[in-house]
Amino acid sequence: MIGQDNIFKSHMDTSSVFKGDRDILRPSYIPEQLPHREEQIQDLASIMVTALRGNRPSNVLIFGKTGTGKTAVVRFLEREVNRLKRENSESELDDEFGDYDVDRVEYVYVNCEVVDTHYGVMKNIGNKFVDEWSDQIPFTGWPMEKVYDSLREKIDEEPRVVVIILDELDKLVTKNGDSVLYHLSKINSELKNSKVSLIGISNNLKFTEFLDPRVKSRLGEEKMIFPPYDAEQLKDILADRAGQAFESEILGNDVISLCSALAAQEHGDARRALDLLRVSAEIAEREKDENVTTDHVYRAKNKIEQDCVREAVNTLPTHSKLVLYSILLIGDNGGSKLTTGEVFSAYSELSKRSGMDPLTQRRITDLISELDMLGLINARVKSFGRRGRTKEIQASVPKRDIIDLIESDESIESVKHLNIHGGKQTTLI
Repeated sequence: MIGQDNIFKSHMDTSSVFKGDRDILRPSYIPEQLPHREEQIQDLASIMVTALRGNRPSNVLIFGKTGTGKTAVVRFLEREVNRLKRENSESELDDEFGDYDVDRVEYVYVNCEVVDTHYGVMKNIGNKFVDEWSDQIPFTGWPMEKVYDSLREKIDEEPRVVVIILDELDKLVTKNGDSVLYHLSKINSELKNSKVSLIGISNNLKFTEFLDPRVKSRLGEEKMIFPPYDAEQLKDILADRAGQAFESEILGNDVISLCSALAAQEHGDARRALDLLRVSAEIAEREKDENVTTDHVYRAKNKIEQDCVREAVNTLPTHSKLVLYSILLIGDNGGSKLTTGEVFSAYSELSKRSGMDPLTQRRITDLISELDMLGLINARVKSFGRRGRTKEIQASVPKRDIIDLIESDESIESVKHLNIHGGKQTTLI
């Protein structure tokens, strides 16, 4: 029994606007159909069907902006293979599948934004084939060569085709180089029983420029590019999910159209559209409204944007935080448009006071560009003719909120509340 004064009592008495599992509106949910990705599904299936015949499929690199269905398509095919395996174990497959051996196909999924070290990636792959906990590769402590040897031995214990999916691959390569890809791309020459195929998923079309030429040629045997969704396609996707998540009368007029239009402005991001619809419904539910309206959508938009900014700042490396902190502090002291030299001067002062060696001005210029791409600042190149060029920099986030967030980082505890001023302009090299 729940007592009358229990804090959850008033919330549990309210009815939910969702008719079923609200995870249907999360990007991680893989539906039975993927609208407007039928062509990509067929193209990838035509490559990966080789694995069902016991042969190694080509390695595949999949590119596309965030929310264009890359991961969903790959996980969709993984699920279809697992479904075939279940059907095969329960009964004999039809004669048309007689030449296929689906039971010997294994998929291994690794999100390289979460598992972002060479050791971690190897450990996760190797432990997929270990049942006993005592035989698993430990969390840390082994030399990399021992980890790789253990992974190779475990994969090669029996004949099979292993498809390794490396999601957010560019994050791993940018942070730690291509050592893992080098080992995995050449592993087939060292296997006797098994075969390995790689599927790399990336938001960054240019990350292959950082790869060793040998790795690049092995990894990019096949390439696929996923185009962004337009507003009408996003509307179809949302309508399909909404039909599973809500009763027909719950959503007000134009809710789906508005979510689709707002997400289409963000480069056709289906994740953005789904998050907007789900958060809109959750806001309506918390306020005990019977219907989801466009007002809920606009409020959800503001909430998501605020949460995204905080998440982006929290995950910045320390030097990037110091650069952003410098921009915010100078602006907070009355500055308007800042120059690269002013930011570098303030950053150098903060770095020294925090006990870290400052990066070079050229590297700080790169970090400023990265902050610009994240939408945390606006940086516009301005030319001075013969005197060179620089960037005019302005913060594009709520200053006091983000300053407080950065100051909560223990690594920059020693530079809190410093009164800094930018130095004179130096041209951008």
